[in-house]
Amino acid sequence: MLKSDATAARRTPGAPDGNPVPKDNKSAPYVAGFLRQVEPAESGADPAIKGGVTDHMPSQDTTPAPEPAQSSAGARPPGEIELKLLVDAGRMAHFNAAPVIVANARNKGSRKHLKSVYYDTAERALRRSGLSLRVRRSGARFVQTVKTDAADDPLRRGEWEASVPSLAPDVALAMPFIPEKLRSYLEAQPLEAVFTADVHRHARIVDLPSGTVEIAFDQGVLTAGDRSIAVSEIELELKSGSASTIYEVALRLAEQGPVKPSIRAKSARGFDLAAGAPPSARRPRKLRLDPSVTLDEAFATILRSCFLHLLQSLPAAEDGRNPEGVHQLRVSLRRLRSALDLMRSVGALSNLDALRSEARWLAQDLSAARDWDVFQLETLPTIAKACASVAGFDALGRAAAKCQSDAYRKAHQALDDRRCAVFLIGLGQWIETRGWRNDVAAEDLGQLAEPAVNFAQRILSEQYAKVLKRGRRFKSLSADELHRVRLATKRLRYLGEFLLPLFADRKSVRRFSRRLAGLQEELGAFNDMAVTASLLDGLDAEPDSAIAAAAIAGWQARASIGVQPSLQGAWRDFTAARVPWCRQASQD
Repeated sequence: MLKSDATAARRTPGAPDGNPVPKDNKSAPYVAGFLRQVEPAESGADPAIKGGVTDHMPSQDTTPAPEPAQSSAGARPPGEIELKLLVDAGRMAHFNAAPVIVANARNKGSRKHLKSVYYDTAERALRRSGLSLRVRRSGARFVQTVKTDAADDPLRRGEWEASVPSLAPDVALAMPFIPEKLRSYLEAQPLEAVFTADVHRHARIVDLPSGTVEIAFDQGVLTAGDRSIAVSEIELELKSGSASTIYEVALRLAEQGPVKPSIRAKSARGFDLAAGAPPSARRPRKLRLDPSVTLDEAFATILRSCFLHLLQSLPAAEDGRNPEGVHQLRVSLRRLRSALDLMRSVGALSNLDALRSEARWLAQDLSAARDWDVFQLETLPTIAKACASVAGFDALGRAAAKCQSDAYRKAHQALDDRRCAVFLIGLGQWIETRGWRNDVAAEDLGQLAEPAVNFAQRILSEQYAKVLKRGRRFKSLSADELHRVRLATKRLRYLGEFLLPLFADRKSVRRFSRRLAGLQEELGAFNDMAVTASLLDGLDAEPDSAIAAAAIAGWQARASIGVQPSLQGAWRDFTAARVPWCRQASQD
């Protein structure tokens, strides 16, 4: 089983010889993508600098990312595709001897000792803007690199390189690739070393019928002050041929032992290490779809968004210290399942059921961890504070903590399972190659070339009608019937996140989305009470906690009476909102 970054961390006396010792920082880290495409500069750019442009600069918290800043650097030429796999350090040689490598490698490969220093301002301005700046020494050569975090597509990241004379950074060389609003700040604020990376790399070239891949076996350490963490990963970089080659190699390596597709770059891990913080977890970025886009392109954009959100949520879920990690991972899996269901509307797709089944399996093994997180962090302390005279809350908390620990153990077992790794790699391959095209029947292929907005109007209308049908006579609905309304509402919300960006009337979209979210929140609060009752029923608590459990049950029973008026109000507001996919909405 692979160790998490948290359990692998250890204390060391200092930085590697020859490298500056980084200073600690307290900034919140941002999680980068594990797949990236690096794009070289346009012709006419400085030949000492390679790279391209990204127009996405993500934020670092659990709120949706703001609209991206625009770099002034230029365009989007050819690039590279790279997949990172985390592996156990003790099995690295075993992976190096995998049949897919032994049978297809050109030679024994090359070995390099790479020492890198990562820089930022004291306030971590680069990191907060989704950028990293490092200087790497390989032999006698020093290379400065500016990178951007993953944007809407997990396969693509910007990267620009320039030769420098030493490990000291040259800010002037980086400026063309820094957002304009950040340049004046960097001119006034000095950069400082944040952490170092000392990595031994063994790189080999593998030729397969479908393409050529460079496989780099990286082992080393990241160091920030007196903290350090081990690096043990395999990077698969496509040199030529089909993108499916990189996934083919990854799947065959997964046959040799535990591998874990990682969404975290070394820079993300290093900044977390320097901050002494767990990985952050983000809500998904809002989609941007042009109204003229085809259905095929809309599917690709939606699926990439779901996949990126899934990958970004994994580190925090695996680490376990940030409860938002498991929550966002479950949300990402629900969004993915909704996207796959959406695609069924174009016809029978053979891979959809298999992918959806795997997403459901993983989500189920995360559910208990999230339920106990909510109980421990929200339900229990809130009611215990309000009922201070009631005994037994401490004992109830201890019993719940044991259940929470067991639930996280189950979640981590699922995330460490080879089945999870194969699912992620297979999903990425299917999305990157647009595998649904191969599944769609010939007579249905024409739908993929049609405008996505027509498809969106039909699908949103059908789901909206289903919500209204389930909500008839809303005031008299039973708890089970309200649960069915909640599920239909949740599906409509995900479909809205996917498809409403196609409609130009932003005011109408925002109003409808706000009321839909309000209804889902009220229905969710009502459902949380049922979940709490289920948790208490299965709790093996100490005898003196019975009174506290009864107090929680009574508190929530009384609260459910107060929920009803606000829930009914949310339903009235929702049903009164004009739907933005109808022409009338634009006249409102």
